[in-house]
Formats: sequence, C-alpha cells, structure tokens
Amino acid sequence: MSLLDAHLAHLTAALPPFRRCEPLLARWGATLARRLTDGGRLLVAGNGGSAAEAQHLTAELVGKLRDDRQPLSAIALHAETSALTAIGNDYGYAEVFARQVRAHGRPDDVLLLLSTSGGSGNLLAAARAGQEAGLRCWAFTGPTPNPLAEACHEVLAVDSPDTQVVQELHLVSSHLLCEYVEQAMAEQLAPAAPAADAVRTGVEVVLDGGAVRPVQA
Repeated sequence: MSLLDAHLAHLTAALPPFRRCEPLLARWGATLARRLTDGGRLLVAGNGGSAAEAQHLTAELVGKLRDDRQPLSAIALHAETSALTAIGNDYGYAEVFARQVRAHGRPDDVLLLLSTSGGSGNLLAAARAGQEAGLRCWAFTGPTPNPLAEACHEVLAVDSPDTQVVQELHLVSSHLLCEYVEQAMAEQLAPAAPAADAVRTGVEVVLDGGAVRPVQA
C-alpha cells in the first residue's frame, strides 16, 4: 500500500464516527454566535500544528469565512509572541496560556483548546484557569479518554490513532464551526414574521376617549 493509500485509509476509517459530531458543532456555532455578537470573546490555543489550526479559526472569525459580516472577537493566545515568551520566561511554559486566560477571559466567554493527544500541560493549566474564571471550556482532541477532555465542559474528539488524521479533521471542524456561527448570525438578523393576530388588512386602530376602537379604512 502506498503512503497516499495508507493515509486515505486512516482518514476514511475516521469519517463515520466524525459524522456524529455535527449536532455538537451546530450547537457550539449557535452559542458562539450569540456570545460574540453580544460583545463576548473566543480564546483559542494549541501547540505546534494545533496552534496553526487554532490561528486559522480566529482568522476566519475576525475576517470572514464566506459572506461579509461584522468582525468577531477571537484571539489565538499562542500568537501573542511577546506575552508568550515573557510569561514562559518568568513563570514557566506551563503558564503561557493560563495567564493570558486570566487576563483576557470574562465570565461566559468561550475557551477552545486544541490538542491531538489531550495531554499538553499548558493546555490543561489553561482549562483550569478558564473554569476558575467562569469561561465555557471546549476542546478539540484525539481519542478519548484523555486529560484535556476531562478538564473541559465539552469535547469534540476525533476517533483516530493517526495524529495527522486528527489534525485534518480538526481543520474540518473549525471550518464547520465558522459556518454554523455565520448561519446562526444570519438567522438572528432575519426579520421576524408578523404575528397572525397583528395583521389587520384594511383596519386601523385608534384611541377613542381612552378606549381602543377599530376603524374601517
């Protein structure tokens, strides 16, 4: 079997269980849309390839995925290089994300942590900091059980032993999450249908001596 065939075989095996993640992504998208349009914030973090994917997600939210819309507040904590290196130098690498969560996070904001292993110490410290600060803590991980999944409120776990496949489906998850955010925002902006009892064709309502009186147009 070629390298390509082997890789595609692992990816194909992971797709059926991954399909079951759609309701979770839809619910997360609706939650994010409400929180971000109300002035809240999404904080994300990861290491290595997961850092790149987390930053990809924030770029789509601050910019746009498809159609133009308002910019949304999303910060990739690992991209704050001066803060990252200063915190690592002064407090140790385990604190590089946790201290930023304490600085930027507010109650009911969302913290999303990406890890293929689910065992990164700096992400576990960030999850604990998020819980203490009242944030909603979510994770993208590889197979469960793993420590990060247990430290967060909810987890999207890709059931594959192949790290590359896990990262690829995390990217798919990020794109879908953005799509669900934008779909929920469009639904929030859609004009509400008039209530049936408020439609009065050819009838005007006026005040008559303090009483409401219908008048034929």
